[in-house]
Amino acid sequence: MEIGDWRLKSEDSQSPISNLPISKGFCMAQGNFLTAKEAAAMLEISLPTLYAYVSRGLIRSEPGTGKSRARRYRRADVEALLARKALRQNPAQAAENALHFGAPVLTSAVTLIEDGRFFYRGYEVTKLAQTTSFEAVASLLWRDSLATDDLFPPQLPPGLQQRMIAMQPILQPLPLFERFQVALPLLAGHDLAAYDLAATAVAQAGVRLLHLLSWAVTGERPHANIAATLQQAWAPQIPTLQNLFNTALILCADHELNASAFAARVVASAQANPYAVVQAGLAALQGARHGGHTERVVTLLREAGSEAGVRPAVAARLRRGEQIPGFGHLLYPNGDLRARLLLDLVAREFEGETAVSTVQALIQVMAEATGQLPTIDLGLAALAVAAELPEGVPLALFALGRTAGWLGQAIEQYQEDQLIRPRARYVGKRPV
Repeated sequence: MEIGDWRLKSEDSQSPISNLPISKGFCMAQGNFLTAKEAAAMLEISLPTLYAYVSRGLIRSEPGTGKSRARRYRRADVEALLARKALRQNPAQAAENALHFGAPVLTSAVTLIEDGRFFYRGYEVTKLAQTTSFEAVASLLWRDSLATDDLFPPQLPPGLQQRMIAMQPILQPLPLFERFQVALPLLAGHDLAAYDLAATAVAQAGVRLLHLLSWAVTGERPHANIAATLQQAWAPQIPTLQNLFNTALILCADHELNASAFAARVVASAQANPYAVVQAGLAALQGARHGGHTERVVTLLREAGSEAGVRPAVAARLRRGEQIPGFGHLLYPNGDLRARLLLDLVAREFEGETAVSTVQALIQVMAEATGQLPTIDLGLAALAVAAELPEGVPLALFALGRTAGWLGQAIEQYQEDQLIRPRARYVGKRPV
């Protein structure tokens, strides 16, 4: 089985608006499009009203692909109207649902996830990951430009360099991810320029942060190319891994308003500097339901050990009622394109290796058992296991890549100049 074949086996139909009220007895159709009758039923409106919505641009439609050529209607637009309707009917419930894969709660021009694909400022990410440097993508996220000449390589102030050299005995014994968390607060006071929150200044601080963090996890002074720095430190015997690291960093760079991005934006809204923004993102990312999920995937792959060990390892977890890590993503019912690309590249680079056949067997077993498809977490874990990278590399790669996204989100929030301060719906004891 080719790793790319997993995308054909999905039966995951979870929806971000599954908690919104819909007509009783109505079963939502699969896929990204609805028929006119399905769309009208979801919205509890007549067909003429549906057509009126289309004419007003509220719902997009296009010719169908079947024999009837009947027009089909975008599910995302219908769901957006449902969310707006729910907000009008029950603002408290709609606001609560919005914080769990629900209606948008912030505006952003950074990342679009739509129809199973995703884009950074209009550029398809899977294409960027194969054609562009991570540094150019960071510039795109921060400044809406792929040009890097005036940003990279970094100009680290002498004080920052001296501080990093002095910290190495403290950092090197620590796990990779903890090095980030220890280094940032110790470095922040030595980068006074980071307190300038203008967009250009934040982008320049972002360059310094990326290279300081890569220095922290490699112990080596950074090169102009971050992926090259990582490859020479973690896998000097495999030069081709530079391209794989570059791809992984780009695929991880941003993912709309996930938990860590939201945490970063909240901190930015309080006018905290970029070092604090990244610290907030790291705190959320390390959680077991976010980037920390990668460690569980690595554990599963190592426990299985080989193709023959996959089925017993999965069966044991399923019997215990455990979720199999590295599979199923609410935003990608037809499969996570980030995972597909990274897994295909790993399979090509390490063809014939035990790690590749183990991952392929895991994908096949999961397709049979649950119909769930791989996520980016499996791609990062597969890369680490196949290349025999140091412990903690998947999460460190995730964090380095996502640092670019957190700062892109922060720049937007600084420009909003508005504190994110939602209200709580009190459900405790009333005062006497």
